[in-house]
Amino acid sequence: MSISVHQRPGVYSSYDASAVVSGRGTGRMVGLVAVNTRAEAGDVQIITSYDKAVIAFGSSGAEDMTELIRLALKNGASGVVAVPIGDGSDYEAAFALLAGMENVALVICDSTDAAVQKALRDSVIEASDMRRERLCVLAGAKDESVDGLIARAKELNHERVVLVAPGGVDGGGGTISGLTLAAAVAGAIAGESDPAVPLGGAELLGLGGLSLRLEDRDIDRLILGGVTPVESVGGVVSVVRGVTTRTAAGGTANAVWRDLSAIRVVDDVIPGLREALRGKFRRAKNTAQSRGAIRAQVVLELENKLAREIITGYENVTVAADETDPTRCLVEFAFTVAHGLNQIWLTAHITV
Repeated sequence: MSISVHQRPGVYSSYDASAVVSGRGTGRMVGLVAVNTRAEAGDVQIITSYDKAVIAFGSSGAEDMTELIRLALKNGASGVVAVPIGDGSDYEAAFALLAGMENVALVICDSTDAAVQKALRDSVIEASDMRRERLCVLAGAKDESVDGLIARAKELNHERVVLVAPGGVDGGGGTISGLTLAAAVAGAIAGESDPAVPLGGAELLGLGGLSLRLEDRDIDRLILGGVTPVESVGGVVSVVRGVTTRTAAGGTANAVWRDLSAIRVVDDVIPGLREALRGKFRRAKNTAQSRGAIRAQVVLELENKLAREIITGYENVTVAADETDPTRCLVEFAFTVAHGLNQIWLTAHITV
């Protein structure tokens, strides 16, 4: 395990892998960057209801800032940290503002431009490396093909990026991009309290419909290609299966991070441990007694995750003083994430 050279006292971590629409109090915050000429550019606002969004940003179209806020709130977000920008050249500065904010679980934007989406991905990775873990949910362009979406996912290729498909429809039934779909999916993830529960089957509220019907062969290709497909059955729009765009590592196909629940469990376990240790050992000595207490606290937290079926097991919890820095304590452990149940296969043996 590599140790970055931080001088500030604290707990650090790393991981690897073998109607009136209001926010839900139990959900988490979604960050949003979007072009809006009504509000002052760069003025960060926390929006917890659709009414407040209309007052702050107005309402001008099917994919405007207010509509994206409405869908995020309606599907489970407790609030939206909204950053309006004046034009398309201000995205990176706005992403940097969100990257410095605490308590943002997911980030979305109003662009389907590949360069902008890569900038958002990089911002999310940087924020997560600074112990502000989050995901981003992105969308394909209007009428983008399955091949185009898979190619887009390949370019993004990270476990913290979710790319959704297909596109949506506006109030008149016209085809639009998948931005509204991305906002709804972000809200659904933010509203889920158990990170190990699969996103597949989650109903998405407030959408006017989907731009096309995905056939089974298209759904299979999208999932394998790192794209999260959504379908509409009987008027109910729901996620087929939640996956990340991480399909390769070092140029080689790798499905370790495919299921979205894997990174969500990691983002539940590790920050939870950091917070528990920070609260109890803020001014402790690096002695054998303190290290024993740290180990006991880590085991307690992992046992809690095990009991809640967020993880299925853990082992090798060790705590030791760093030989190169007497003020640093090294904690290592291994755990196995709980996987969602995506398929049930029946085999029937029939006698006639």
